[in-house]
Amino acid sequence: MKKSKLLLSLSSVALLAGLTGCGAVKGAEYKPGTAVKVGLICLHDAASTYDKNFIDALTEAAKNLGTKVEFTTDCLLTGVNEDEHCYDAAKDLVKKGCNVIFADSFGHQDYMLQAAKEWPTVQFCHATGTNAKTAKLANYHNAFASIYEGRYLAGYAAGLRLLADQYKTGSVSAEIPNMKVGYVGAYPYAEVKSGYTAWFLGVRAAFADVMVDPAKVTMDVRFTNSWYDPAAEQAAAKALIDGGCVLISQHADSMGAPGECEKNNIPNVTYNIETKTECPNTYLAYSRINWAPYYENVVKSLFDGKAIDGEKNNNWTGSLATNSVQFNVNWNNVVKNVPAAMKDTALNSLQLAFEAKKLALENDLAKVFDTSKFTVGGKEVTTYLADTDGDFKGDTEVIVKGTDLAPSFFNESYYCSAPYFDLDIDGINLPKSN
Repeated sequence: MKKSKLLLSLSSVALLAGLTGCGAVKGAEYKPGTAVKVGLICLHDAASTYDKNFIDALTEAAKNLGTKVEFTTDCLLTGVNEDEHCYDAAKDLVKKGCNVIFADSFGHQDYMLQAAKEWPTVQFCHATGTNAKTAKLANYHNAFASIYEGRYLAGYAAGLRLLADQYKTGSVSAEIPNMKVGYVGAYPYAEVKSGYTAWFLGVRAAFADVMVDPAKVTMDVRFTNSWYDPAAEQAAAKALIDGGCVLISQHADSMGAPGECEKNNIPNVTYNIETKTECPNTYLAYSRINWAPYYENVVKSLFDGKAIDGEKNNNWTGSLATNSVQFNVNWNNVVKNVPAAMKDTALNSLQLAFEAKKLALENDLAKVFDTSKFTVGGKEVTTYLADTDGDFKGDTEVIVKGTDLAPSFFNESYYCSAPYFDLDIDGINLPKSN
């Protein structure tokens, strides 16, 4: 709107300020012991597997919490872009009396922070973000989970499938050929790099565990530059298949890649969604973040009159131990190509290997980003300053030095909840352009 040529009086300016700022909408004062009213802001709707995961988890949490929580359909706002519409959505939820507001996409964070500053009586919880650590507001929080552990295990299952395909005489053949796997990623962000690197290391770990050179496996990556673009994800999967990839995973939110894999009979590992029904011939495994424990933690803490616990610098990181990281393996497809006479033996052996790997992670006896398991430019990484506060500058040493009993490792999602592993390790081939 163009400015009027008439000057507004100071009293008029003051009146306008009172109508448009914080005074126009007042956040509800929460009283412990009463139902916590919850709102959720989603980038897309339930057609996106990523957003559906958040929606389903909040529905589950609300059921588990019973009378401690109030969550109604009018407090679920979907299709909220990563711009001022997020602030408008937060304001709408404040007007509806929500005591805590969750948002599910990285690009929402600046607008959630803006809202948190404006309405200090309302709790704002942002998933995947990085700025709560520096904002230092009592009512603004970031949350994520160690999903890299789930991706690693899903990658391990994928590696077992590649090995199982080599069963010849009751065991894995010593003459395993070089293989290339593929990965459909959304953006070249740390969150995506952390995920595909963990998955790739899981694939290679399966080879190493049976004394096969893990370098026999390499990986091509294609980016779609979108969190949700079915056509682009399908095209990326096709390009990977055409490029010789024999197994594909993804960090993308539609059925585009899994559908293309099923069409071409290429084994597929998904994220946030199990495709056993849609892709019966190719679905191998999936991993996902289970957000229900976080929702329940936040609501219970408010209900009991406590600060949101389990936090460090206003960050919360779920794990396998908190049931925040979940996965599933379709063992029938893992041993799909094993000769019938050997299937039972192969299945038992592979399941035991998988369970041992899972228990090692759960009991902190193994690290996904063990620095002895990867190199960058042909060298082991011995020191690295990672960006743990979202300012795009390395600020924190994240390599934990090993001992005689434990390896050195990259300490992912410890200093803030959002992933900050952004190394480009050897064996992963990144596109010069998509």
